Amino acid sequence: MNKELIIDSGQTEVVISLLEDKRLVELHRERKNNSFSVGDIYLGKVKKIISGLNAAFVDVGYEKDAFLHYLDLGSQINSLNKYTKLAMAGKTKVLAMENFHLEKDIEKTGKITNVLTSNHPVLVQIAKEPISTKGPRITSEISLAGRYLVLVPFSDRISVSQKIQNSEEKSRLKRLVQSIKPNNFGVIVRTVAEGKMVADLDADLNNLISKWYSIAEKLAHTKPPRIILGEMARSSAMLRDFLNESFNNIHVNDPAVFEELREYIKTIAPDKLDILKLHKGKIPIFDHFGVEKQIKGSFGKVVSVKSGAYLVIEHTEALHVIDVNSGQRMKSDNSQEDNALDVNLEAASEIARQLRLRDMGGIIVVDFIDMVQSANRRKLYERMKEEMNKDRAKHNILPPSKFGLVQITRQRVRTETSVEILEKCPACGGTGKVKPSIILIDEIESNLRYLIREQNETPLTLRAHPFIVSYLTKGLLSIRMKWFLKYRQWIKVYPSTSYHFLEYRFFNKLEDEIKL
Repeated sequence: MNKELIIDSGQTEVVISLLEDKRLVELHRERKNNSFSVGDIYLGKVKKIISGLNAAFVDVGYEKDAFLHYLDLGSQINSLNKYTKLAMAGKTKVLAMENFHLEKDIEKTGKITNVLTSNHPVLVQIAKEPISTKGPRITSEISLAGRYLVLVPFSDRISVSQKIQNSEEKSRLKRLVQSIKPNNFGVIVRTVAEGKMVADLDADLNNLISKWYSIAEKLAHTKPPRIILGEMARSSAMLRDFLNESFNNIHVNDPAVFEELREYIKTIAPDKLDILKLHKGKIPIFDHFGVEKQIKGSFGKVVSVKSGAYLVIEHTEALHVIDVNSGQRMKSDNSQEDNALDVNLEAASEIARQLRLRDMGGIIVVDFIDMVQSANRRKLYERMKEEMNKDRAKHNILPPSKFGLVQITRQRVRTETSVEILEKCPACGGTGKVKPSIILIDEIESNLRYLIREQNETPLTLRAHPFIVSYLTKGLLSIRMKWFLKYRQWIKVYPSTSYHFLEYRFFNKLEDEIKL
């Protein structure tokens, strides 16, 4: 699979798009002054304990106190608190983890009042960024992510990513980590560690251990709330998480970000340095690589699918609802069941992409087109799981219910990505909104293809605004000429001054309008 990262760095934010085979699948926006990102480590102060929720609210410097549940304390919270207290007292030189005496694990069904008290300093990590009116969600089970490993202090457990299927490789990686891991450090082996040698793992592990001890040094004589360790920039974090052999190009338009990424790639994968490229063209980077057009066509309440089917995506406070519609593009040769299966399978791929693209989390309910045969419902379920395997966020998919609904839960750690795609209508002076003009020609051709190939309409006449007609007929090899070469039918195109800028209509040989 061809993977490309396109990074648009502006004055106030960095927008990162991930393309797979030239198709936009992820979009991330990061404000340059953003704090409270997932992975940041803070020294917080317990403000209030709510025994009814078995949780505490912790001041980490955000306008809303962060939420810390008992289940997010981690079994070794007492060891962490003991270590934090010693580090704050300036005794970092005697805090070698190999000789540190661990406290007893807390009970899984215990009470938070037995562990924390008001005004108690506690070391925490951001698990979910602030969303809507809520403050950050935090955990005191600290973990430090590296290229190949994740370090978990106050643990001795070694686990290997479930995405590594080979049992022999799992055993090999466990043995290697066991041979280099110090006491009182747990390690999670990441998927990208598959096939790596002990030298690679050892270098990554030593880097993470050094980072942990730097946290202990920063805690000396520190008063909460204060940030102790910030997660790396989002662009570098994405490279850390999935830079591999299938990654072909990274394009960035900012020299400063280019140098930052260059130094980071030198550290994690020097052989991949040549894939990083600085965009110097006059055309904006997202326009140059076709990202802007894909953004405009992929966000919004209604999302079109290639075959002519479409999705309707509704957002509520409690959950997200996606409705699959076939439109009018059904193949006449197929039965209703076959048509429903074809549309559902194609919609499943687009839904998986939309979840990644919009970073939708929580509960998602998908209303697919009803299918009678259980074998077809099984095919749909398998396709949904296959497409969702590409998603790095934790998720769970249930088989279609007897009402044809598929329920999905997906981890949400950041605010959902939302892009305003509607443009002001020139016909009404901005009082109404229409589809974005950037995808108008694609929409016209999609309808044209359907009328010619599926409906056998011939001849066809297209009427549109004079500006659109000029654009379609401009030059010797005009867009209309390309249509003729592709569909073997000459399309009559006439301007109509009464139409607004984005209005167009098709007519048959009797000059009757064709309703789409």
